[in-house]
Parts: sequence; structure tokens; C-alpha cells
Amino acid sequence: MARNSSRSANRSLVVVIVAAALLTSACGRDSPRQAGTAADDGYAVSDESIVLVAPAERHAAPEISGTTLEGDSWSLASCRGNVVVINIWASWCAPCRAEAPALKAVSEDLADEGVVFVGLNTRDSDTSARAFEKRFGITYPSVIDTDGQLQLRFAAEVNPSAIPSTIVIDQQGRVSGRILGRASESTLRAVIEPVLGEGIKGAGSSELPPSGTPPPADD
Repeated sequence: MARNSSRSANRSLVVVIVAAALLTSACGRDSPRQAGTAADDGYAVSDESIVLVAPAERHAAPEISGTTLEGDSWSLASCRGNVVVINIWASWCAPCRAEAPALKAVSEDLADEGVVFVGLNTRDSDTSARAFEKRFGITYPSVIDTDGQLQLRFAAEVNPSAIPSTIVIDQQGRVSGRILGRASESTLRAVIEPVLGEGIKGAGSSELPPSGTPPPADD
């Protein structure tokens, strides 16, 4: 009994530590400067924090729609059936600049695999945002979120001041993972590719089978 209590206490401690890390692991206009981690423009830079959500524990993503920097309409609902990678970014954020090459590389590599990338450009000017995309050669669209209201719809996944953040939506429109802070190519793939694998296993059906369900027998 004492051993079980000790294990429970250890798990609780881990949850507290992770929660504390998530609140401080990205950059924002109100983020404090941290010793040894300050970016060149005064925003805090930190390591990425990764969360993967088991299929049985996922919830529906909030509906996101709006106008892109190119003036086109975009909605999350139109992407159902694909894995959707939503990157929350701003041109004034140093970690956003640092992760841009990784996002570009992975988005182009997985473009034919059923993965849709979209940016959520928050609290930024259109001119600065378009200059950012041109500088880094970003070809996927970014939805304009000038007042940060679209980002607030993901408050259950990310702190409203957490920029950059990357959220992965599975083929059924559920939140399946998140990277808080600057993303690398390896971590993007680590969060995206398992969800792609689920789609392959569930091909031909509208729902994924529960975890542990054996495959149907051949006729």
C-alpha cells in the first residue's frame, strides 16, 4: 500500500512539473526574459514541450475559419479526412523564425501523404507576416488572427501567450498532439506520423477502431 501511495505521489509531482513547464515554454509579448534564454529581440526562447493524446482520450478541435494572408477563405472543416498541422506564429517571435525552416521542410515532404499545414498568424501585421513567409519560403496558407481570438479557441491546448505552438488534428477532427515552443523536424514527425499511421489502419471506415481491437477476419 505504501508503495502505491509513493507511485501516486510521484505521478502527481510529474504532472505539476510538466504543467509548470508548459506555462513558461514559449515566447509571448508578456513573457519574462529568462537568464540564458533570451532571444535577440527580447522574447524568451525555450525547448519544445510535446504532448501526444491517445485516440480514446481525444476531443474535437474547435472550429477555425478565416481569411488567409493571400485573401482566400480557409476552414478546418474543409480539411476533414486529412491530418492538419496548425502552427501558431507571429513575425515578431524569434522562435517562430528559428522553427520556420523545419515547418517548411516537413510540410513539403508530407504534402502528398494526406497532411495539411496551415499557419495561424496571431497579433501581427499583414505586411510583416507576408514578409516573413517570403523570407522563409513558406508556401502553405496562414489564417489572419489579428486580435488573437482564433488562438483563444485552443486555450485547452495552449496558453494564450504561447507562441509558437503547433497543434496536430487527426483525420476525424480531434486534437491528437501538440508541440509547445520551437519545433524541430524530428519532433514534428514524431507527432504527425503516428496519426498518419492510424489513418492507414482505418482506411475504408469512418471511425477508427478502439485501441486493442483485433482486425476483422478475412472472408
